[in-house]
Amino acid sequence: MLVARGLTKEYQSGTQRLTVLRDVSFDVPQGAFVSIVGPSGSGKTTLLGLLAGLDTPSQGTVSLDGEEFGSLDEDRRAKLRGEKVGFVFQSFQLIPTLTALENVQVPLELSGAVSAKEATTRARDLLTRVGLGDRTHHFPQQLSGGEQQRVALARAFVNEPRILFADEPTGNLDGTTGERIVELLQALNRERGCTIVLVTHDIALAARTQRTIRLRDGVVVEDIMHEPAAASSAAAPSTS
Repeated sequence: MLVARGLTKEYQSGTQRLTVLRDVSFDVPQGAFVSIVGPSGSGKTTLLGLLAGLDTPSQGTVSLDGEEFGSLDEDRRAKLRGEKVGFVFQSFQLIPTLTALENVQVPLELSGAVSAKEATTRARDLLTRVGLGDRTHHFPQQLSGGEQQRVALARAFVNEPRILFADEPTGNLDGTTGERIVELLQALNRERGCTIVLVTHDIALAARTQRTIRLRDGVVVEDIMHEPAAASSAAAPSTS
């Protein structure tokens, strides 16, 4: 599903050339649940941006579902992301002037893949499945942090992506709310077959994924497999 080869990312800072990632390579098969961990400044978020096609590497390649980002123009890259990629940000990135329902509808409206009526139906169903069926007409500032993250998760899944990237999805949440988000991600991966790659500082969360890639100073220093996660009682988001 995802192939990274020789990824290096450098930035110019004054007269210095800073290397954030250095020769990172790995494969992620379809249906995997992978965590990327490491201390602050290790290159985790930079790597996630490269894998999702939100940024370009200084060297190396990223292929998503058989298509190499570097060989595509920006329009095709955007189309590929719109069709196959979901992204959940730590800071939620909801549009403040839109309701929860309207925020979830945005990807469908941008893609034009379904009618306005179908977009509304699908968004409403997803919000119900993440426990927010009674909050559809609330604006982001009227929702708690956990509720906003659940809206963001519904939005990320509304186009039924083949792969979901999550940047510290529980970083701004209390323990109980973070647990709810983790259960939703596990159910999404297990029941819908969506590939998930997440960045986290939470070692306990990383241990609940199938595989952990550890970065230090921009280099992969460990790549380990975990025992299968315990079954979760959370219902998976679905558009069926």
